[in-house]
Amino acid sequence: MSIGLIGKKVGMTRIFNEEGEAVAVTVIDVSDNVFLQKKTVEKDGYTAVQVGYGEQKESRLSRPEAGHIKANGASPKSKILEFRLESDDQLPNGDHPGVDLFEEGQWIDVIGTSKGKGFQGVMKRFHFSGQPMSHGHMMHRRPGGVGAGTDPGRIWKNKDMPGRHGNYRKTIQNLKVIQKRVEDNVILVSGAVPGAKGGYVVIRPAIKHDAPVQTFEAKATTEEASEG
Repeated sequence: MSIGLIGKKVGMTRIFNEEGEAVAVTVIDVSDNVFLQKKTVEKDGYTAVQVGYGEQKESRLSRPEAGHIKANGASPKSKILEFRLESDDQLPNGDHPGVDLFEEGQWIDVIGTSKGKGFQGVMKRFHFSGQPMSHGHMMHRRPGGVGAGTDPGRIWKNKDMPGRHGNYRKTIQNLKVIQKRVEDNVILVSGAVPGAKGGYVVIRPAIKHDAPVQTFEAKATTEEASEG
């Protein structure tokens, strides 16, 4: 697995590509991402990076959370997520990941929580076709028979029934980074992503497409060479 980012959905807009075609994009803010902790095989038994995002009041954190963040020299964060890596060689340098973590044209997956729809019937929740709407009929939008007769004489588990709809964890795969605007710390992603405006999302390299190699060591070497 590769390192990803935590972001906030700003909203949707459109941009025009080189062919003059309008492309619908979602704007995701990825500012304030910070590496809270880098775990190694020798110390922790596996390799991972903890990423924190979003400023938060310390009073809203539990004492263990606040202590963990302080121990790693960061300000209180509202979201913390861990990304597993294959080896310690993939651990990044620096403390603040940003839009440079992804390249324009790269395939990504976006994970978020869909909008909550409240309590809904089977027609909206499971796309039932409904029953006759003619005069005198009493079952217009109701699910119909749900029992199983005398044997076993009960409703089967996982039967499609009315209930809470939305507010699901959703992963949208194979979206493309259309633009990254370093000055604004936002990424423009093709298509729609789950959730309402202001909702938190996770951006990671697509698992069904080869991600470009993240050469953190090479970047560090280049910076050191320029300083020298």
